[in-house]
Amino acid sequence: MSHIVNLINVFALLSLLAVGGGTAVLPQMKHDTVDIHHWVTDTQFAEIYSLGQLAPGPNMTSVILIGYMVAGWAGAVAVLFAFFFPACLLCYIVSSLWESARGSPWRDAIQKGMAPIVIGLMLAGTYAVGKTASFNPAKGWEDNGITLAIGAVVVALLTFTRINPALTILAGGVAGFLLLH
Repeated sequence: MSHIVNLINVFALLSLLAVGGGTAVLPQMKHDTVDIHHWVTDTQFAEIYSLGQLAPGPNMTSVILIGYMVAGWAGAVAVLFAFFFPACLLCYIVSSLWESARGSPWRDAIQKGMAPIVIGLMLAGTYAVGKTASFNPAKGWEDNGITLAIGAVVVALLTFTRINPALTILAGGVAGFLLLH
């Protein structure tokens, strides 16, 4: 039962910190689930996140897999509730207040101040997952070079074309499978 309580504590706090979306809390989520509680490994965390990006619907539903890995179906349900309910409740309350502040200079200042915070948190999340997914000290330089090259190609495609990101994830997975196995 203590695993369930720990899961709820970790994911409820992450829910309230997820300003700008789940990607914003990826570094903290990785730290809590991999380094502190050892619920998953670096590789498992990156794979879970990748599955969430590929699956339809909200990408952070992948956190349910962590709960399942830790405590079965009870853990999955606990994480689902803990990660999504607090943020939903907070959004409901804030949206009510937000509408009443329409035209206020405070509202504009808050919006302008939050933008760089959200962007910074999202970049930190991208770095945390990308570092784990692209470089593994246990693997040789050849394998790391291949994963870094796949990552660079995906970044270039996403930057210079209008390709669907899900296709780049799928293509990267296929390329990794073919080149690394």
